Amino acid sequence: FDNKDKNIIVHVTDLDLYLDLNDYITGAVSAEMPALFEEEALKAQAIASRSYAAASLNNNLIEITSTTNDQAYYPNYKLKEKWQEDYSKYNTKIKDAVLATNNLVIKRDNKILKTYYFSMSNGYTESSQTVFKENTFESVLSPEDETNKNYKVVKTISKEELQKIFNSNDIIIGNITRNDTNHIDKIVINNKDYTGIEIRKLLNLRSTDFTIKEIENNYEITTIGYGDISPATDWGRFITMISALVGVAIIALPSGIITAAYMEEIKRKKGKLEL
Repeated sequence: FDNKDKNIIVHVTDLDLYLDLNDYITGAVSAEMPALFEEEALKAQAIASRSYAAASLNNNLIEITSTTNDQAYYPNYKLKEKWQEDYSKYNTKIKDAVLATNNLVIKRDNKILKTYYFSMSNGYTESSQTVFKENTFESVLSPEDETNKNYKVVKTISKEELQKIFNSNDIIIGNITRNDTNHIDKIVINNKDYTGIEIRKLLNLRSTDFTIKEIENNYEITTIGYGDISPATDWGRFITMISALVGVAIIALPSGIITAAYMEEIKRKKGKLEL
């Protein structure tokens, strides 16, 4: 990926910011991965974030948002609020990771891949066709997240609140259809078909792998994993990116970066860092 003569500019449309590519990647990595992660993991995230953005390159311009419609991005003022007295240390650490991977991207068939990633899987990644209607990534096993602290999360919603959401005096949950990765494809509520993605957004759930249980005047919704589950923030994003790199991509970066990052994060995950 050659940016020497292109002078690529990134327009973060929702913030109306125009940025140098590496300045943008620094803010994206800062938003997408904890600065406490090992340097090699931050390098891997920088390559994924750069690839995601560069896949949308048009001439010398990339137009992108800082929302979950694309990938997160934090401007400097937000990073100062987030890191406070550690701002200089963490900002330098992430900038170094971005510069160490300067112009490195992930490619397949000599085309830059749009590298989707997520927060935490339910034991599988989801195919990009299911979530984004793009045949970029197939589902793979992702068991590493099962020991994470927030792998399973229970959300309680009152019956009254659910009635308001569905504009009904009653809530009748019908047939539920799951795909091969145990995510909900379709669910019938009050004789109306919804996709798992629609219910996730409607109820602000962590994932589309969920169960619903009525308990007195409340509904307990248990979710497994976090995110769209298609190939981060944090560990799950990293694992899916690694799977994509190893399984399907022609990679424009040294394999040592990936291997080192993978092993360092396994050690951290089993050790003191709680995600």
